[in-house]
Amino acid sequence: MRTRQTITISLPPAMAEQVEKTMQAENRTRSELVREALRTYIAIRQFPEETPTPAELRAIRRGRAAYERGDYVTLDELRRREKAVAGSPRRARAKIS
Repeated sequence: MRTRQTITISLPPAMAEQVEKTMQAENRTRSELVREALRTYIAIRQFPEETPTPAELRAIRRGRAAYERGDYVTLDELRRREKAVAGSPRRARAKIS
């Protein structure tokens, strides 16, 4: 009795090339790679779609409005600010007696 079933698929050349490169980089067989990809795909699809709560919808609307106003910080800007804060001397805390 067989424990596996063979399935034939066709891939666009670029995707087939990606599969081959990934196989070599990860030292895995094509079957292992495709099995993992299918397991991941199926697991993701099994989760039911979430419906946001009214509070979450309000937060999403506020976030979108802030973005449209230009009220946001890019990731690069956030990193620059973090570096500036990390590099600045800390203020001494007041002693409590």
